[in-house]
Amino acid sequence: MITANFSGEKVFSNSTEAFSLNEKSKFGEKLNNKIEYSLPETLYLIKEKKLNLIQNKKELSLDEAIKKFKRLDKRIETKFAVFNKLRKKGHILKTALKFGADFRVYEKGTNPGKSHSKWILFCVRENQTSTWQDFAAKNRVAHSTKKKLLIGIVDEEDDVTFYEIGWINP
Repeated sequence: MITANFSGEKVFSNSTEAFSLNEKSKFGEKLNNKIEYSLPETLYLIKEKKLNLIQNKKELSLDEAIKKFKRLDKRIETKFAVFNKLRKKGHILKTALKFGADFRVYEKGTNPGKSHSKWILFCVRENQTSTWQDFAAKNRVAHSTKKKLLIGIVDEEDDVTFYEIGWINP
């Protein structure tokens, strides 16, 4: 079991278990002799009983972590639902801030350090509205980065439906 600390906006661990899980399953990023976790990754590891999250010497439950993370990211529950579904299917998800997306998604069996992601992923709620301009911008980012666009739509029960969008030349 990994023990990780939550301080400021960061979740990190320097435990041997954290390094081992990073090596084996690509959870977290190695930074300055520790493993740093994204917020959705942290929630997933808590839910899977692989990580204990500590803040101010107190262990946080999954619900407590969600409540605290919502202050940092109001969309955390949507992102977590999408992350949870894809990670359970064996995909590796990493942040995609530089692409203006929620995640980069790697196919099952690929190594993020040695290969490129197949998709950039945007997470949305089913009742969320979007314009054609927003959709075109997302598609353009995916196309310009040589990735496929993946939209994860989360419904009221937190079930996720995925749509892959690509360019065609008829």
